[in-house]
Amino acid sequence: MDNALGDFLRARRELVTPAEAGLSPGHGLRRVPGLRREEVATLAGISVEYYLRLEQGRDRNPSAQVIDSLARVLQLDAEGTAYLTSLARPKPRRGPTQPDERVPAGLDLLLQTLNVPALVFNKYSDVLAANRLARALSPDMVPGANRLRVLFTDQAAHEYNADWERYTATAVAHLRAQIGTETDDERLHALIGELSLKSERFRLLWARHDVRSAHDVTFRLRHPRVGVLELLAEKFQVVGAGGLEALLLHAEPGTPSADALALLATLDVPS
Repeated sequence: MDNALGDFLRARRELVTPAEAGLSPGHGLRRVPGLRREEVATLAGISVEYYLRLEQGRDRNPSAQVIDSLARVLQLDAEGTAYLTSLARPKPRRGPTQPDERVPAGLDLLLQTLNVPALVFNKYSDVLAANRLARALSPDMVPGANRLRVLFTDQAAHEYNADWERYTATAVAHLRAQIGTETDDERLHALIGELSLKSERFRLLWARHDVRSAHDVTFRLRHPRVGVLELLAEKFQVVGAGGLEALLLHAEPGTPSADALALLATLDVPS
């Protein structure tokens, strides 16, 4: 992660085809389907030597104009552009800190009173608190579980998630959005290293450098006792608890998923 800006530029240009960039595909044999360095440089209006320095980490402070040009060529959305800007304008390094991951007592009490699956997790996707319905719903919603670890290494989670391919892509892109430029986080390094060793799917997705906050997510779960549920997800930042998020899942009223969720609430759930 020492050359985060260069890694990001390289990964993103390899995902843009010549046709998508408005170029003719017939310019010699290509080893990869994406854009060449010189093509990115030309389209962005900068020299090839300067772009090469950016990718190699020999220049890490491009101007705002260059950032905007590269974002246009690499077809980044607003969130991707903001992430590129953050890589080029890194914040001063802070000393290691131990995050306060205590779930506020009032929030924990609120979770237990909700009639929808609800949980709280940190930026590493560790589940810190969950209500009864969340524990009954999925193996990655149990306090003490790491949602990413379960998602990528537990076969049961693969079978639970009807849209596993889409959901895994969303989860990794959200992780990048969550951590931003915090590339010196040892705990994060350990998690990424573990998942990279255990899951080829994770390795491929992490190498893409997709950055996207997980908004408007729909969960499609195959529950062994109540069948398929299509649930809407609502996420909230926990104010005053750095990095913690609350997740609530609910079904559209009058749908089979709403009936399945109501049935789930009547089943016995281990403590």
